[in-house]
Amino acid sequence: MAIPEITPREAQLRLTQGAVLVDVREDHERELGMAEGARGIARAELEEDPSFHFADTDAELVLICQSGGRSMLAAEVLQRLGYRNVVSVRGGTLRWTADGLPMTRPDTGAAIDQDFHDRYSRHLLLPEIGTRGQRRLELARVLMIGAGGLGSPAAFYLAAAGVGHLRIADDDVVERSNLQRQVLHVDADIGMPKVDSAETRLSALNPRTRVEAVAERVTSANVERLLEEVDVVLDGADNFPVRYLLNDACVKLGKPLVYGAVHRFEGQVSVFDAGRRRGVAPCYRCLFPEPPPPEAAPNCSEAGVLGVLPGVIGMLQATEVLKLLLHIGEPLAGRLLHFDALSMRFRETRLPPDPDCALCAPARPFPGYIDYAAFCSGS
Repeated sequence: MAIPEITPREAQLRLTQGAVLVDVREDHERELGMAEGARGIARAELEEDPSFHFADTDAELVLICQSGGRSMLAAEVLQRLGYRNVVSVRGGTLRWTADGLPMTRPDTGAAIDQDFHDRYSRHLLLPEIGTRGQRRLELARVLMIGAGGLGSPAAFYLAAAGVGHLRIADDDVVERSNLQRQVLHVDADIGMPKVDSAETRLSALNPRTRVEAVAERVTSANVERLLEEVDVVLDGADNFPVRYLLNDACVKLGKPLVYGAVHRFEGQVSVFDAGRRRGVAPCYRCLFPEPPPPEAAPNCSEAGVLGVLPGVIGMLQATEVLKLLLHIGEPLAGRLLHFDALSMRFRETRLPPDPDCALCAPARPFPGYIDYAAFCSGS
């Protein structure tokens, strides 16, 4: 049976006759204004347990949302659950306002952060994120190693998403050859430290995000300081010594590491979380116990790279960071995602933890940092 739709004026009349007007939008939406007399119950909450709010399945319920879509979907769910007298307001709160009907704001006792609601409105609409998840992002701290090809797109999207603190470590300066793929930087930045250029761009994009620029090369001496108080580490390095060092430090300190790498037309992404999940999730050394010889893995300056490729991989890394911070979805821990830009294909390789891993095998003590440059050069 189709759900009846009524106009806002009809809804207001029914309200005076004893019907219950229910605003099924999210809390943050109702904070900005709701139809006078409406009772606020988020759609997901209402659908999950309508009897908690309305024990009588014959109760006359008038559902309203922003424009009419969500209220119609909620009404259909209630109807399937046995509620026989449910209607939806056509045009929702937008039409209610356009018709000049009275609006009110719920008394939350707190000032409304208009910038927060406007800036993150599309996140706030997602039940998996909502206000609580967005506030979690604002409290999050992410360490990004590298402000180059991978770090550029990842940083843009993490700042735009509302990560509260981005610590970016890179000791390099902007060169003209970087601009083909390192989209954080522009021609006027040539010669400037990359972290300073990054701070300028990201602060302009989202002034709510604090960017901590660290113009240092990552070494065994400073890696633990860089990892202090961070929730997730994003590996945007372009060399094996730093990758092994980051992996070892993250295992020791129990930090999840979001890995990415690019080569010519191909890229890889994974999550290494052995520090928190010994024997369940792998580390980087489970994938590469020994580094490949230098001639088998030249860097971008030697082998070249398609300019858009780091953008694809960096955005995938940013996606994994957000999932880890929000505790949603299935992270790439135990899976290595391969991307081939020429064939436009993804493939996935299962990556179990190595029970004999020299670093993350269960009950194995941390062996200490090593000379990573010598280890990766084979000397």
